[in-house]
Amino acid sequence: MNRNLPAAEGATPAMAQWFAAKAAHPDALVFFRLGDFFEMFFDDAILAGEVLGLATSHRGEHNGQPIPMAGVPAHAHEAYLARLLRRGYRVALCDQMETPEQAKARKASTIRREVVRVVTPGTVTEDSLLEGGRPSWLLALAEGGGAHGGERLGAAWLDISTGMVCTESVLPAEAATLLSRLEPAEILAPPALVASGALAGCGERLRETAPPRDPVRIACAAWEVASLDGFGAFSEEEVAALAMALDYVRATQGGTLPRLSPPECCGESRLLRMDAATRRSLEILRSERGDAESCLFAAVDRTLTGAGGRELAARLAAPLAEPEPIRERHEAVGFLLGDSRLRAALRQGLRGAPDMQRALARLSVGRFFPRDLAAMAEGLGRAESIRQALDRAEGVPLLLLRAAKALLPEHSPRAELARALAEELPSRFEDGNAIATGYDGQLDGLRRLRDGAREAILEMQRELARAWGVASLKIKHHQQFGHLVEVPSAAGETLLRAKAMEGPHAPIHRQTMANAYRFTCTALAELDRKLSSAREEAARREARVVAHLRQLCLDAAPGIAAAATALAEIDVQQAAAELAAGGGWCRPEIAEGTGFRVRGARHPVVDAALRKARGPAFVPNDADLSPGRRLCLLTGPNMAGKSTFLRQNALLVVLAQAGLFAPAEEARIGLVDRLFSRVGAADDIAGGRSTFMVEMSETAVILNQAGPRSLVILDEVGRGTATWDGLAIAWAVLEALHDRLRCRAIFATHFHELTALSGKLPDLAPARMEVREHRGRVVFLHTVAPGASERSWGLHVARLAGVPRAVVARAESVLAALEARAKGLDPLEEELPLLRAARPAPRDSAPQHFSPGVAWDEGFHPEPEPAASDKALRESLEAMDPDAMSPREALEALYRLKSLAGAAEVTVKSPQPILSSR
Repeated sequence: MNRNLPAAEGATPAMAQWFAAKAAHPDALVFFRLGDFFEMFFDDAILAGEVLGLATSHRGEHNGQPIPMAGVPAHAHEAYLARLLRRGYRVALCDQMETPEQAKARKASTIRREVVRVVTPGTVTEDSLLEGGRPSWLLALAEGGGAHGGERLGAAWLDISTGMVCTESVLPAEAATLLSRLEPAEILAPPALVASGALAGCGERLRETAPPRDPVRIACAAWEVASLDGFGAFSEEEVAALAMALDYVRATQGGTLPRLSPPECCGESRLLRMDAATRRSLEILRSERGDAESCLFAAVDRTLTGAGGRELAARLAAPLAEPEPIRERHEAVGFLLGDSRLRAALRQGLRGAPDMQRALARLSVGRFFPRDLAAMAEGLGRAESIRQALDRAEGVPLLLLRAAKALLPEHSPRAELARALAEELPSRFEDGNAIATGYDGQLDGLRRLRDGAREAILEMQRELARAWGVASLKIKHHQQFGHLVEVPSAAGETLLRAKAMEGPHAPIHRQTMANAYRFTCTALAELDRKLSSAREEAARREARVVAHLRQLCLDAAPGIAAAATALAEIDVQQAAAELAAGGGWCRPEIAEGTGFRVRGARHPVVDAALRKARGPAFVPNDADLSPGRRLCLLTGPNMAGKSTFLRQNALLVVLAQAGLFAPAEEARIGLVDRLFSRVGAADDIAGGRSTFMVEMSETAVILNQAGPRSLVILDEVGRGTATWDGLAIAWAVLEALHDRLRCRAIFATHFHELTALSGKLPDLAPARMEVREHRGRVVFLHTVAPGASERSWGLHVARLAGVPRAVVARAESVLAALEARAKGLDPLEEELPLLRAARPAPRDSAPQHFSPGVAWDEGFHPEPEPAASDKALRESLEAMDPDAMSPREALEALYRLKSLAGAAEVTVKSPQPILSSR
């Protein structure tokens, strides 16, 4: 940024201040305060003009060249900051540290300005710059040393808008998983880690930051302790990352640290582990398109507070993998589900409750407003009413009892705040009148003098009119000279010629104007001094009272933070109960074993969308991955609901282990330690990876990391390559899931040949998506049934998609010929007898099972093969490379073959069988 910044020599005093600020923060846009505007200069102005749509002008010259300038109003600068932060920019706020009068008093040529803070995406506290229901994490990563060497990374993430601090030690390969779990607003990493490429794709969020030299001292100083041992056992790399984050926060906040909770070691051993591909596939917090509307969080969120929404999002992003705390959450939800009166009282108390966590953070950094003090008073008041509602209830479970106990902090400032704050609060303290009348006697006296200024001025005006004999004189306030008496020109000339008056009312000439004269006198000057002093004294006194109230809140900060956390906990539990009450959700049973059995389950997001649109009801399905049938091989056509079925079972695990109920009639789930989802096709063009390479990479992660307690959902493994290659890969993956990993899995495929493995793999259970054909049209029932699918129905889906009828008809003809020719030409029979065993019986034996890969058509009877083939047709076929052909080229080839054949039928001779599964 600012590659073309000129040298600072020869700059004016004000521009010299700008050059100093820019030198201290070269990678930030400098917002430089000039009066009522924040101005930007040189390249900053050009960049801001492009990003914010500002007009770029010029202000003076520097070294003979005009200075580009763009500005934003100071009172509205937060809206512009928000737009810059969303684009990943950092902004250094260089504000005025004194008034023009103070600068004149010290005989300075310009007002003193300093950078008061650096605004970055991960260090903001203002509500206008934050998402109410999402945390704003600043993540720091540090390379390991000591015992682990460089084998592990230390991670520390904190949210200064709430004060939460967490750490973890991870393997470098797990960094991507951590990033996808947290979705940090900003990432700090040392130069070596950035250069390694391990954080590629982080874009503007990534900041290259050198680790501090004495991390232990920095971390201990932040909480004023001699050792971090009282907070937990932190590795060397965790402390290094924590110190890196603390240093960065202090640098951006003008040398001070906000109030931070003690750090918590958040290892993944107690969490359900999901990699980045799984989170993206399941659309937990955001859809694959990146929006927050069509995701799991949006579908299940019934919280009423910002803190509750953040807690729910955190639980969905990191479900638990320990049975006891999960059962505690389920017990609380079940209790509130059964007590609708208590649930209604809790919702009434929570609805519209202020965000005490973020208000407390603003108080701690000194960037607070009257509404933040009011938030403390109102929030603590609501906490008291909710505590009373819980105290009246019977049989309250342990989790809610703990939360209720934290709702009443010791030394609560609520009563003092309620007595001190005015009913009608101004938007800023500078506007005055934030403190109620009667709270502070000295302030009340100064206000009476200040507010009586109008009457005092009118009385002085009457006295001077009588003394000077000018009935039309007016006393007006001038910004530079204070209060002055203004009289018409004729009266002014008379006063100038008159003999000098004596006493406090004697006129003293100040200004001559075109149509008037301005005078003052000793009495008016004394009154002006008193009024000005009263205003300033009242403002200073009110500021001292506000500082006292702020300190009361900070002294009680630990208790207030605990109460805010308890309110968030209660909000999440009542929201889960409200969701279960409105949607017919059940309490899942979390078992120690590896079973998995659900009845009447629904996809929470799709079900919610159908209900909202008042469309057709969602078709529920059962799933049973219990021992003996833990590997489900799912076949059936596209559009029949395979992907929905796959995802809904994975989402049931996320919801259940996050502590929510499940959208099902019944659910019994053995605890899952790792969840993997490989559903959908995507490429990585920027990373140079094809769709098939992405598919294989994600499959490799599953095969290398899954275990007996994992749940795996896989869709169409091997579809991105040639038929035989794809079948071979899918075959081997299926065997690995069954024999080596021994995990619970749902494996969806179009390779019907794999169903033959059900006789070889004892825990493999075939299932199919039910389809009916009615009057030549396919009807998708969206129901899962046992057994293998007989056909892929691909041509029916093509017809539904709008493929021209002529093309579909031609494809049917070709498919029939290919299927007929595929019989008896299976080269895998010798090595894989399963295929031979699965071959259909002769036509006259009325077969009950169909050959893998062959969609048998009862109405098709192939004619005997001609004794000779056309030479041109054979040469054309041999010249084709189907794997290298585009769809358009394939269609043109079909028409070319038809013309060569010269008949309605085509006989395909090939040394390799061509399967119908593709």
